[in-house]
Amino acid sequence: MSQTRFAVRSAIALAGVTLLTLTACTGPSGGSSSNSSASSGPITVGTTDKVTFLDPAGSYDNGSFMVMNQIYPFLLNSKPGSAEPQPDIAESASFTSPTEYTVKLKSGLKWANGDTLDSADVKFSFDRQIKINDPNGPASLLDNLASVDAKDATTVVFHLKKGNDQTFPQVLTGPVGPIVDHNVFPADKVMNDEDIISKKAFAGPYTISSYQKNQLVSFKANPDYKGLLGKPATDTVNLKYYSDSNNLKLDVQQGNIDVAWRSLAATDVDSLAKDNKVTVHKGPGGEIRYIVFNFDTMPFGAKTPQADPAKSLAVRQAMADLVDRDAIASQVYKGTYTPLYSYIPDGFLGATTPLKSMYGDGNGKPSADKAKKALTDAGITSPVTLNLQYNPDHYGKSSGDEYALVKQQLEAGGLFKVNLQSTEWVTYSKDRTKDVYPMYQLGWFPDFSDPDNYLTPFFTENSFLKNHYTNTAVQDLISKEATNPDKSSRSQQLGQIQDDVAKDLSTLPLLQGSQVAVSGTSVKGVDSTLDPSFKFRLGVLSK
Repeated sequence: MSQTRFAVRSAIALAGVTLLTLTACTGPSGGSSSNSSASSGPITVGTTDKVTFLDPAGSYDNGSFMVMNQIYPFLLNSKPGSAEPQPDIAESASFTSPTEYTVKLKSGLKWANGDTLDSADVKFSFDRQIKINDPNGPASLLDNLASVDAKDATTVVFHLKKGNDQTFPQVLTGPVGPIVDHNVFPADKVMNDEDIISKKAFAGPYTISSYQKNQLVSFKANPDYKGLLGKPATDTVNLKYYSDSNNLKLDVQQGNIDVAWRSLAATDVDSLAKDNKVTVHKGPGGEIRYIVFNFDTMPFGAKTPQADPAKSLAVRQAMADLVDRDAIASQVYKGTYTPLYSYIPDGFLGATTPLKSMYGDGNGKPSADKAKKALTDAGITSPVTLNLQYNPDHYGKSSGDEYALVKQQLEAGGLFKVNLQSTEWVTYSKDRTKDVYPMYQLGWFPDFSDPDNYLTPFFTENSFLKNHYTNTAVQDLISKEATNPDKSSRSQQLGQIQDDVAKDLSTLPLLQGSQVAVSGTSVKGVDSTLDPSFKFRLGVLSK
């Protein structure tokens, strides 16, 4: 894969999933997983990401989903190197009417514990997501799902509220898509990791043979997996967790681990690119970084003593006028991130840049005069105190430098006083949905390659942000674009949504980044998994 950022944008810019019948793929997936026998291995992958829950209903973060991708079955998936949904444990999948999506399962499927895997598990998995609707879970991705019928042991029909859903096949490949064992998981609450592992509720390419949460996970190839990805290239893969990216860098550099995957500091990536003992791999960019505003608790928010919608908006506008994305991208991230001026990243259908023209100097640079005018016009004459939270581990140690620079930019001219605070991810991911933080850092790793994945999870009624932002006109447009099969008119709708949200500033987009992994020079398969699906598949790695 090219070392140039966004070199595969053409593969990302999907116009939407066409209503094609998806038929089973013959043989194992491409790459080294097609070998007749697994390599001796083992392979060790290092990461600073953290697992919140292994239960698909209880987490919606990259660290948890990375593990889920290895151990759970999916109805649809995509081959390494592609983002195109294809049957995984399904034999076929297609729209049988505009509001019905029918999936036929392969026969003879089973869980690692010996339980039969059939349509009862599929129906249970999706009904359960909707019933639990955990604030930190991915249930918002199922907003268009009305009901699920298990017609027989191998036939499942998804009934949709609105027809011609351009994203539903992609949704089934994402964080809401893992199928769970209905004989193991409770229907009404999230299950803890240890119980999942003790019950061997696995049916993906790998099972978990040992588990020390956020320390070390050992994966063992699952001989009963019959899905799209085929037999793993390596029988045993270990996932080692790091609290400090410096140690992650040193271990991959010294050969103590085979692959470093999320998140190395930009300066470390730059340094490692000059080291002939390792290889730096870059994949297509879909990650974004942004600030979330809590519309209830931010300055002048709806539940503050000084509640005033106009003043609250003015604060958000002034912040948008003051941030210098170019400076953050170049000074902190050494070009591994680029400025982001909208809600849909560059390279996706319908992407525009409304924040570039609407805020700052109109050309992407900050403007202190414009920020001052926004506050003064709203009747704000005193410096506003901003309590801004960021996370130091989940998004890499450079977050500290990033938000120190954001603080400096926002305090320029004396309009704001910024109190910076940081919290570890396991706590952070829970507190952010409980109105603990008036404004805070988040990043987004797309669930699938479609522009809607940057809209529906953020700006619909069941938003995973839980930031109390509501705009019914935006919600209506999102519903229309997601069910619009016409590329041209859908692109116009996507543009209008970006303009409308840019006026409201539900969030403040800052940066867009590429996928980066570093490996030993003898490791194979890394490039093939850094693809537009944004899934890291351990099964393609070998050495």
